[in-house]
Amino acid sequence: MPRARRIPFADAAAGNKNVKALVPSWNLVATQDLNIPAKAQDFMAERAGSHTVKVKASHAVSVSHPGKVTDLIEEAARTVR
Repeated sequence: MPRARRIPFADAAAGNKNVKALVPSWNLVATQDLNIPAKAQDFMAERAGSHTVKVKASHAVSVSHPGKVTDLIEEAARTVR
């Protein structure tokens, strides 16, 4: 990871707004997840400033919708190049 992208952990944990600008993130919300409620997933994604994709799936979204998971990973990889 380039030095310019390294963020002190304390800043990231404190919700430093600059972290969102420097470290892009992606999140997949499994709307039927019974382990981590969708509202909690949305909250964490919004707090991180993540690009979010919602999928009607359970916690095992990578098993039930591998194509959607792959698409999100590929989108992220293309974006940060």
